[in-house]
Amino acid sequence: MIRFTVGLFVAAVAANAFAQAPANPPVRIRGNIEKLEGQNLTIKDRNGQSMSVRLADNFVVVGIFKGSVADIASGKFIGTTTVGERDGALVAQEVHIFPESMRGTGEGHYDWDLKPDSKMTNANVADIVSVANDRVMTVQYKGGEKKILVTKDTVVVTYAPVDKSELKPGARVFVVSQKQADGSLTAARVNVGMKGQVPPM
Repeated sequence: MIRFTVGLFVAAVAANAFAQAPANPPVRIRGNIEKLEGQNLTIKDRNGQSMSVRLADNFVVVGIFKGSVADIASGKFIGTTTVGERDGALVAQEVHIFPESMRGTGEGHYDWDLKPDSKMTNANVADIVSVANDRVMTVQYKGGEKKILVTKDTVVVTYAPVDKSELKPGARVFVVSQKQADGSLTAARVNVGMKGQVPPM
């Protein structure tokens, strides 16, 4: 059984997929794996461009699995991409539920690049209530609070560790890489969709 060890999570947090505004802005890649040769991962991104990423020697592979609204509960640490507002709440395109050992990852509310005008909010769920056929989450992060509307169209996913063998041609991935001085891209973590799930973030 694969477990998230302390060392593995040090690497995962160091490669923080959701950190905001670092000195060297991240290059987020969404697409399909073309090939993995040693530490070199080639991805065809959503625009059809082939991107080459050099993976760290101890890179982490995290599986993204389909979840449900029922998995969201008070006290959970979640991330959510939102676009626009409705009735005073941000409208969630997706919600990803972090395991407890990833609590605090990328905490805050900031611009995102999934869609035009999208935002990312990583925060603790303080409360969640049903409103008609939807749910409204109150989430709290250091320095702020937001209300998030979760609808029937919101994609919910969870994380679990998976083997590196899941990085096979055709697999859907989300990678946050860093551009180096020579223009090359490096990453220490790969998020891979499992059982047909497309990483929605």
